[in-house]
Amino acid sequence: MRFALRCILGLLTLVAAAAAGDLPEAPSSSSRANIVEPIADPAFAVTTTVSSPLSRHTPEQKLFDLKFLSLAIVSTGSTFGDSYTTLFARENWLAGKQGVCNIETESPYLYGTHPTVGRTYGVAVVKSAGSVFAAYYLRKHRSRLWSLPLIANSAMSLQGVGQNLKNCN
Repeated sequence: MRFALRCILGLLTLVAAAAAGDLPEAPSSSSRANIVEPIADPAFAVTTTVSSPLSRHTPEQKLFDLKFLSLAIVSTGSTFGDSYTTLFARENWLAGKQGVCNIETESPYLYGTHPTVGRTYGVAVVKSAGSVFAAYYLRKHRSRLWSLPLIANSAMSLQGVGQNLKNCN
């Protein structure tokens, strides 16, 4: 139970750090929006104000920054933790233990009732790669919800870890 609480605390810490925004630009460092240019002929003392939509520079967001990588690591780690603890049911079944879980009850359609090592880690690879790819795709297309697949995968996997530690240990 302590391990699960530490994992959840670590996840919440990393999510809070990843959600923290960058500092805004200082007003003195931003480019001037209105440029006043005098005309070269002194007989005509007319000034023009030019406003350009390109005068505000929006920095290009990196696809793989610290936020993305930390959420991807947490998501992948929790998924592999879920697969590792799912194997407790198989170990109990092979040992012939009674009174503890010896079959997969949460998602037997995914792992099978008596999950094998290859199948559980294969599921972990597909779940991790799918959530990282979905987050990458959403971030590439400038969606504000890019972190949702990673957070959802982490939450479901940590719930599985907690259940497996509670029932199968």
